[in-house]
Amino acid sequence: MSQVHDDPSTVWSALAPLLAGQPRVRLSKDGGKSYPQRFERDLTSGLPSYPAAVRIFGKDGTCSAIFLDFDSSVAGTDWVEADVRAAQTWLHSVGARWIEDFSPNGGRHLYIPLAERVVFSEARDLVEALGSRFRSLDKTPHQNLLHGCMRTPGSPHKRGGHQMLAMSLSMAYDVARRRNSPDIWTAMTKSLAPEIEAARTYRLEQAAPAAVEAPEPAGVDKALGMSRSMQRIAVTGLYEVNRYKSDSEARQGVLAGAVASGLAMTDVQRRMNQGLWPGLASFYGRYPARHRANALQRDWRKAELYLQRNASKGPEKNSVRISPTSELNTQAGGLHGSNSPRLSDDNEHRFIRAWRSSLRLLEQRYKSREGMARRMVLRALGEAAHMSASRYVEFGDRSLAVATGLDHTTVGYHLRALRSENDPLVTLIEAGRGTKGDLYMLTIPQAVMKAVEALPWRKGKVHALRPVFRELGLPAAFVYEAIEDSPVPLSTMEIVRETGMSRSAVSEALETLAAWAMVRRDGGWSIESATSLKNLAEYFGVLEAVAAQIQTYRIQRALWREWLARNANVVQLMPAPDDDYPWEDFEGPPDEVTLADYAFRATG
Repeated sequence: MSQVHDDPSTVWSALAPLLAGQPRVRLSKDGGKSYPQRFERDLTSGLPSYPAAVRIFGKDGTCSAIFLDFDSSVAGTDWVEADVRAAQTWLHSVGARWIEDFSPNGGRHLYIPLAERVVFSEARDLVEALGSRFRSLDKTPHQNLLHGCMRTPGSPHKRGGHQMLAMSLSMAYDVARRRNSPDIWTAMTKSLAPEIEAARTYRLEQAAPAAVEAPEPAGVDKALGMSRSMQRIAVTGLYEVNRYKSDSEARQGVLAGAVASGLAMTDVQRRMNQGLWPGLASFYGRYPARHRANALQRDWRKAELYLQRNASKGPEKNSVRISPTSELNTQAGGLHGSNSPRLSDDNEHRFIRAWRSSLRLLEQRYKSREGMARRMVLRALGEAAHMSASRYVEFGDRSLAVATGLDHTTVGYHLRALRSENDPLVTLIEAGRGTKGDLYMLTIPQAVMKAVEALPWRKGKVHALRPVFRELGLPAAFVYEAIEDSPVPLSTMEIVRETGMSRSAVSEALETLAAWAMVRRDGGWSIESATSLKNLAEYFGVLEAVAAQIQTYRIQRALWREWLARNANVVQLMPAPDDDYPWEDFEGPPDEVTLADYAFRATG
């Protein structure tokens, strides 16, 4: 074997693009412990400096290779060796060709390249069937459509060294180029038919009876109007096997939910093409690419006819259309608490913008990880103030928790710290009682009063933590905000000065934002306006976390109000819960605010 063939970078550049389900790779910056989505990058020929795992499935919910991961931590290297040899004997019996590599810790990988891509459910069935034969085989990479990934030959390893080929690179490259034919795939599945049937039966036995399922919470994305269960199937490709017997039935259920929610077929197609709904896309993976659009049209018409036939049964209560937030009046002044003074909206927005200038001058004193969370809590208070058109904010801890992505107890801790500062940015006016939240007032510290008067107002909207940054992190949120608010492109050092963060933190945040096409560099960093933050949030699945948090707080508020009804005589002694935070409805005020033209807009 020649020296160049042993070079990990050569092995990586030759094989990783041919094995990956899509040209994306995830880096592990914690020494191989995890491969988070926020560290996903475009797959290039350059060898990453961190342990790197390619995505197994594509945006269409199909894979181009089967990845078999034999883990030495399960039963030791001897067991791995025995399982790998048995697996190779089986592959040879069905005429399959494979690539093999090994890890410094004794683990081994087998890669089975396929001439025709296979859908998620079929690949999962085959790997789960093999898992019943081989104890050391890790089935999880093929059980997760969104996050399934694995290191390929040449990748750095967490213990040092790299994934090394157990064969020559020329032989491995030949296998990757002359892939296993559909006939071989058929032979593989036929040989595992009893195990595949057993795996499906096991899933059926493990499924909870549909009749005893808990009521569905409010939809993940309020704009879609679909239930969380239907959106989850569309995203993950996983469904209750006692509810749907096949992929075709599951996809019909998703389409019926989409039609009922008012989505157009083009909305569904866009989500499938952009990789937002890879689960639904995988259900159409059995069709040739040229026939998938026609198949979707046929299924869409069936869903419309099904709903029309059932319309005569009378309207039923549709829980998925219940908003996850209370019905709030978002017009100027509509959110004033009973305890807050009623001032001119125009004057109030001027004051709030001046307060934002004071926050801009002082916030860099919050430089620690804890301080970054406090900066976000202050932004949430500023956003709430613009929503209520008042410097007096009566949004409680749970509302601010939804706005910041923090736990409500953490929000309470930061609020106590902020109001206890000398010359603070917020002042507690009145503690919450009954159903009223704490009443806070935005305050411009005396130390910066003169500077604020001389500082021009910053244009743009004030944002708390937009959902996408629950996945990408606070540093990325502050870097994105700095670029977004600047009228001209910014250099890296200018962003460092603007955010008060270290250069390394800013560089890592920029790398993350650029990897997801949120910013671009052209003489300086600027926002990529074509990239939708909402679509990315849906792709990351963070809307599910937001919906779960809102649902939890709705239950807590209901229990609280029930308690108040039974104990009305002690209401004055008890702290208050808070109203829902309409995080997805608020875009912020116009750049130039006047009393005549001011209006809030809901994005639905």
